Amino acid sequence: MRKIFIKLVPIFVAAGFMLGGCVQQTAQTAPAAEQAVVAKMEKPKGPVFKGRVVGKSNKAKTISIEIGKGEKARAVMLKFDDKTKGVEHAAKGKKVIIAYENRGKEVYALSVKLKLVKMPKGTSEIKLPELKALFDKNVDFEMIDSRPPARYSQAHLPDSISVPVCEMQELIGLLPKNKNKLLVFYCGGPT
Repeated sequence: MRKIFIKLVPIFVAAGFMLGGCVQQTAQTAPAAEQAVVAKMEKPKGPVFKGRVVGKSNKAKTISIEIGKGEKARAVMLKFDDKTKGVEHAAKGKKVIIAYENRGKEVYALSVKLKLVKMPKGTSEIKLPELKALFDKNVDFEMIDSRPPARYSQAHLPDSISVPVCEMQELIGLLPKNKNKLLVFYCGGPT
């Protein structure tokens, strides 16, 4: 049974990626939920704005973001065009990094990338070959599906438990009591 499972892991992981993304930000999703996401991003070249999207107009082709904190926070509006990469990431409430350039008196976005939270101390990203090696060596670990419950019910890796990121605080009791046990979280991909 275990050998069959090991052969099927790549298929299940690929199916997870095809079925949808990781956790979609909703009103109930805590900002800390983004800590479960790991993605390698290319650093933007040139000047950038980092902040939270407060608005986007496809008709006017503008993105508004709030930069700074507290009393120093201010809104910045940038234009975008057909050459701007990643405009789909400019959703209200999302933290983004926008590379820009000045064109005359206008500021144009060159690229929009999600600003992802760094992995918490003591955690690391695991690739599929490393996961397979864990199975091959019969390492004792727990697989945790951090996708929303609807995604888990559609399909999930065998023996994985469902602990959605947006409900992690409430479901923390489902995690193993042994604090030294290796935990492997998976989702549908970076968001």
